[in-house]
Amino acid sequence: MRRLLVLVTCAFPALAAAQAIEIVPLDPMPEMQPVEPQGPEVTTGSGAVLRVLDRVSGEVRDVELKNGDSVAVGPLDVTLAECRYPTADPSSDAYAYLTIRQRDAAGPPVFAGWMIASSPALNALDHIRYDVWVLRCANTAGAGVSGAPKSP
Repeated sequence: MRRLLVLVTCAFPALAAAQAIEIVPLDPMPEMQPVEPQGPEVTTGSGAVLRVLDRVSGEVRDVELKNGDSVAVGPLDVTLAECRYPTADPSSDAYAYLTIRQRDAAGPPVFAGWMIASSPALNALDHIRYDVWVLRCANTAGAGVSGAPKSP
């Protein structure tokens, strides 16, 4: 075995030279610059209108929540933290941060994150019985200002 190794090393010196590793220090990393937010400028609404579907009974209902409020949906507690909409075109979309918890279970929420009215499947609630999605944000007077059409 040693003879074979010596023979290979002598016959192919390039293989032995290929094993040399040179360590080169990297340039220091430049300082990180703050990044400006991208996307449309948004305005915070006073609340949101959510649509709830009970998959078993087929019941569909719309629920209006103010920022920070909660509502019971079957065994779930749905809490709206904030609803935002594009300032330039309020009727184009709505973004709502929701936290949905199972009322009788401790532990992490069933859902926590931003839901987008124009793309409800992008970040959806995964529950065996209920679907919840955002329709639009509401202004201080309680009227809808953005998102999907008002009719079911």
